[in-house]
Amino acid sequence: MMSVAGGRITTHVLDTSKGVPAAGVRVELFVLHGDGEKESRMKVAESVTNSDGRLDAPLVEGGKLEQAVYELRFNVEGYYAQRSLEELGQALWTVVPIRFAVSDASSHYHIPLLIAPGGYSTYRGS
Repeated sequence: MMSVAGGRITTHVLDTSKGVPAAGVRVELFVLHGDGEKESRMKVAESVTNSDGRLDAPLVEGGKLEQAVYELRFNVEGYYAQRSLEELGQALWTVVPIRFAVSDASSHYHIPLLIAPGGYSTYRGS
């Protein structure tokens, strides 16, 4: 298998309250530019998690990754809307934003999201 030049950004979403992958979560990726006072963002990719809670392809790959600050936006409101109120309790989250800096455009940045109705966490995966 031939490797693709340049780095990439990937993600997956797990529902820790049920112990299952979170399917059907819309994920948007933005690149942020600014000087601290003014910030602009440009959407560079959008996808939806599959039945394994993963995206079918990297959000960015093939030399398109740049040194910059990125923001992943996980639109979890639709995912939670599929669950009963009794099962769910009170979900606080509608969108989970995660900002991270890419310092090496040739690296793989895997940014998973672990969600539950009352909290979420993330880490740099492999």
